[in-house]
Amino acid sequence: MQNSYDVSDNKSISWKKSDNVPGRPVSSTTQNLHLIRDSKSISPKKTSSKSKHRKTSSSSSFQEFQDSTEDAWDIGDDEFCLTTDVPIHSKVAQSTAMKVLSNHSKGTLPFSNTSVSNNSTSDTNKTNSSEISVSSKYNDNSNIRSYETKAAALQRLATQKSDISLEEHRISSTISNNAPNAAPLPGPGIGIRQTHKKPPSLFNTQNLSLSSSAGSSEREAARLELFHKLLNSQNTDLKELRKLSWPGIPAKVRPVTWKLLSGYLPTCLERRESFLQRRKEEYHSFIRRYYDVRSEDLHHETYRQIHIDVPRMSPLVPLFQQEIVQMAFERILYILAIRHPASGYVQGMNDLVTPFFVVFLQDFIPPEADVESYDVSKLDSESLQQVEADSYWCMAKLLDGIQDNYTFAQPGIQKKVHMLKELIQRIDAPLHNHLKKHSIEYLQFSFRWMNNLLMRELPLACTIRLWDTYLSEPNGFSNFHLYVCAAFLQYWSRELLHEKDFQGLMLTLQNLPTLHWSDNEISLLVAEAYRLKYMFDDAPNHLQPRES
Repeated sequence: MQNSYDVSDNKSISWKKSDNVPGRPVSSTTQNLHLIRDSKSISPKKTSSKSKHRKTSSSSSFQEFQDSTEDAWDIGDDEFCLTTDVPIHSKVAQSTAMKVLSNHSKGTLPFSNTSVSNNSTSDTNKTNSSEISVSSKYNDNSNIRSYETKAAALQRLATQKSDISLEEHRISSTISNNAPNAAPLPGPGIGIRQTHKKPPSLFNTQNLSLSSSAGSSEREAARLELFHKLLNSQNTDLKELRKLSWPGIPAKVRPVTWKLLSGYLPTCLERRESFLQRRKEEYHSFIRRYYDVRSEDLHHETYRQIHIDVPRMSPLVPLFQQEIVQMAFERILYILAIRHPASGYVQGMNDLVTPFFVVFLQDFIPPEADVESYDVSKLDSESLQQVEADSYWCMAKLLDGIQDNYTFAQPGIQKKVHMLKELIQRIDAPLHNHLKKHSIEYLQFSFRWMNNLLMRELPLACTIRLWDTYLSEPNGFSNFHLYVCAAFLQYWSRELLHEKDFQGLMLTLQNLPTLHWSDNEISLLVAEAYRLKYMFDDAPNHLQPRES
């Protein structure tokens, strides 16, 4: 057949035999290059050794390849190959080193080429004189004299290189000194790549980082001004406020923004102060009606469970270990259980109060104070009562949207767990199959995610940032939270795929390393969740459990 492959052709095109190998220029000057390479003025030793090898019967294809690719070296490189074989006497090396140090200490070389050539000529004369003295001292035979000639050439080369390095160093130093706020370049003799229009320097990157942080602070100041404009208007536009709050809310305006986005505070500016006062009085009437007689009614078991759970809440946060704070949480949770009989009190509700309490507390403490370790006893009773009342009412608004999570058998959570399973199966099939292979049920790890809204998996500061987005989303705590959980699980896909058994997977899922997370990770998380929501929220049937 015409298309059959000929074995003889394979031999003819072998790279070992072919002249068209990498490194050999294919041009009319090939023969001239070989003549130059073979001349004695360049490398007599290498030429003779090659001719000797060609005469021997042990000549190999690799030797031919090495000979044919020798032209990949520059012509002048052979001189350096020769000088590397010359042994340098210690006294000659010492004199060369002294010469280099002397030139660096003077540092008076001009920039003109003629001056450099004059200096190199004078250095050559000096080295010639030193060469005569050295050769007169070691004139026992002609071999030593020949050695001195080669050593002098090496010395000459070294001094010329030091002069060039010194000049480049002075040029770079001049550029750095002329620049404003220039940082010193590290080490002497740093050359500048002349092909660049602007030489790289350290202070450029420093200015870049400073300008970046300055730009970030300017953007935050502009956003804060927009928040103030919206919040101080006669009637706050909630649609614009949600849009502005979605990527995060500045701490200074977060308390009032959360109250507005929760549906607790009226949008009319004139009504807010009187409304808050009225709500605080109403909450304290609940305390007198329900909490003060808690030991006499039928809800004693509910109070007992709350009294057990509250001290175990956020054990690493000093704020929640203060007795005055724990008593406030007991009152909030007990009244919530009485006022919401369909759900009552369910373990995990205590965690949901903490973000509200922390955010509203920041409205009454100094800006520089650390809220997580602040001594609440420093506050006056009116301020503390206002924080407690606002936390109760906002928590009540939150429960209205996710109440089916805490009713009997918690059907809301079970539904979301099934939807999470279907969602992961669609967006990350390898992870879903890996969990299924090792008998991991989604209910075993994601129940806590739904029950506590990921508060056990994230630091408190990250939870507050996440809730900025939840409050900005319609049905954020119920609907959008599902997509956040899916994005959160997919975030750890690589780590989970490395685990090869049930125990390793469960330990990883229950102890995810988020201790050092910041707003950046939360921003990525909610962005991915929004992408998933955009894909699946308008087609809810795609997330229904499949029939087996």
